[in-house]
Amino acid sequence: QVQLVESGGGLVQPGGSLRLSCAASGSIFSINAMGWYRQAPGKERELVATITRGSSTNYADSVKGRFTISRDNAKNTVYLQMNSLKPEDTAVYYCNARGYSDFEAFRSQYEYDYWGQGTQVTVSS
Repeated sequence: QVQLVESGGGLVQPGGSLRLSCAASGSIFSINAMGWYRQAPGKERELVATITRGSSTNYADSVKGRFTISRDNAKNTVYLQMNSLKPEDTAVYYCNARGYSDFEAFRSQYEYDYWGQGTQVTVSS
């Protein structure tokens, strides 16, 4: 089983910065893409940013130029540097890892999504 453990959330003033981290542990054949999603109260979960094993990135338009995603493949860890935070960035942020659970899954190209428990980010003065 794979576990994703997030850290780094908290309360910050508008214009401030936070850095989220997410470490994957457990038995998994390979992790392909990793990413961050968020869910604000009363809203659906939305993509924030993703990064492939080869470091290709994708960002939501609302965070482009302010957030930076990165990863350390050796540590199975993904980071999200959040700068110039706005009140509308307030949400629970979830780490995601997509990969093959074992060799059979790899052979059949069946990817599985793993999720962290979420970390709260609150941007408020």
